[in-house]
Amino acid sequence: MKSVVRSLRLWFAPQRVREEGDTPDYRFSLANERTFLAWIRTALALIGGGFAVDQFLPGLSWGVRAGLALALLAAGVLCALRAVNHWVRCERAMRRGESLPVSRFPTLLGLVVAVVAVVMVVVVLFGWEGR
Repeated sequence: MKSVVRSLRLWFAPQRVREEGDTPDYRFSLANERTFLAWIRTALALIGGGFAVDQFLPGLSWGVRAGLALALLAAGVLCALRAVNHWVRCERAMRRGESLPVSRFPTLLGLVVAVVAVVMVVVVLFGWEGR
């Protein structure tokens, strides 16, 4: 619990990361930042996809449309939160000279996107309309 609170504090005060360990090679920090930005882009795409499903597929039944939209929006929110957390964890690990943290999140995100894609394939093939 203490490490979670400490990690959350670092989200809002990233300068505190510099209080630990040594400054890593700037290339690694910049690569960490590029990875963060890639996760944020992914989050924005998922959120945009969620809104698109909700707004531009009125022919779908409400349950299917809401389910797909909420799955994409939730994945976008989790992806954005994960981006910050992963950035902090990687920065701390690099400063301490530790191995980079591993996460199951990419697998979880991939599964959510795959399930939504399979549902969308079914919708496209069979024209699942709300009647």
